[in-house]
Amino acid sequence: MERNLKNVLVISFGFLFLFTAYGGLQSLQSSLNSEEGLGVASLSVLYAALILSSMFLPPILIKKLGCKWTIAISMCCYIAFSLGNFYASWYTLIPTSVILGLGGAPLWSAKCTYLTIAGTSYAAKTGKNAKDIINQYFGVFFLVFQSSGIWGNLISSLIFSQSSTKVEISEEDLECCGAYNCLTDSTNTTESAKPSNSLIYTLLGVYTASGVLAVLLIIIFLDQIKSDQAETEKEKLETPSFWSTFLATFQHLKDKRQCLLIPLTMYSGFEQGFLSGDYTKAYVTCALGIQYVGYVMICFAAVNSVCSLLFGKISQFTGRKLLFALATVTNTACIIALLLWKPHPKQLAVFFVFPALWGLSDAVWQTQTNGLYGILFEKHKEAAFANYRLWESLGFVIAFGYSTKLQVYIKLYILLSVLVLSMVTYGAVECIEAKSSPGTPTAMRNENGGPLTQETHM
Repeated sequence: MERNLKNVLVISFGFLFLFTAYGGLQSLQSSLNSEEGLGVASLSVLYAALILSSMFLPPILIKKLGCKWTIAISMCCYIAFSLGNFYASWYTLIPTSVILGLGGAPLWSAKCTYLTIAGTSYAAKTGKNAKDIINQYFGVFFLVFQSSGIWGNLISSLIFSQSSTKVEISEEDLECCGAYNCLTDSTNTTESAKPSNSLIYTLLGVYTASGVLAVLLIIIFLDQIKSDQAETEKEKLETPSFWSTFLATFQHLKDKRQCLLIPLTMYSGFEQGFLSGDYTKAYVTCALGIQYVGYVMICFAAVNSVCSLLFGKISQFTGRKLLFALATVTNTACIIALLLWKPHPKQLAVFFVFPALWGLSDAVWQTQTNGLYGILFEKHKEAAFANYRLWESLGFVIAFGYSTKLQVYIKLYILLSVLVLSMVTYGAVECIEAKSSPGTPTAMRNENGGPLTQETHM
């Protein structure tokens, strides 16, 4: 096997094992650690730390440690979060959430840097187009990585389904499920359906082992970047200082198009936060039990992956406006239906319809919003995508932050309001673009010609 391709596969499977654990844990936080909102509070802190990390850590760590060891050390931050869940309390989960958040941005930045250097190196040897090779490497990576959402949730559902105590949820308890949930009573219902400690420890043991396997893969099998390549990359990283990058991020807000895209970018965090933090707890865990959370999130992950690939391909024919309209209509219909629906175990299929439709919409928000940033701000991509990470992460922080303070129907109304505002401001951006450059292409493609993929899922 060609050496660079081997390294791409090592990184891909390393991320697969790591995010099999993290993705499964994230989906379970609101249900597994529901006491006083500990689970969603930890996720809120995590994304706040990610915001800080994105601003200054990646260039520093990559320059000092190189890509290989930055990836390995950052992965250890994720393992710390798994270990913190063994004894879930404010004194363990919050610090480990901060550690994970700080490690998130360097991990993704080092991965992107490594794949880019590997692709450039192979292209130089073979005389092929560097962009084509880099695009192929990223395609291989996401083909492997995207399945992590399926495996992580499948593991949790299979383990929790082994519970010997099957709790029958009474009709009275079911009244506390859904949009008009009883904040205190639903917590009690969740607690009664909580798996035994032995099953929880088994799950956490599997997740921790998966994370350790990821680190060992990187340390043992990933080649260090050659010195000449590393030096070239260091020079690139040294060019912008921390303060210049920090200031450029906020100076970019002088562009009114960037300001108008803030609601749309934050909505991406709001809608993902609602599904993993509120839908899983107030609908799935409350009415079916925690063992179904994994299966429901598998449905979301599978549809999201397929639609991300599909929309990346067809957007060159449909344009971004039609896809944004599709996502808006789908999300709006879901929000209204969730406001009206009273979840009941007899309606099992409905519990999977919502995450499937949510996955379809999320695929549009991720691929098309990323592409929109790349096209509108082609000359200032670093500052633009720094803003993207900042505002989306802020959406996560707010969504998880108020998760335990408000009833679900209020959160749904907030979600609907932000969606409407997002489409109004997005429409204004399109009007500005139409007036300034009537010939601007509408196909949502990245600079390598392939579909764009969201990476802020941690």
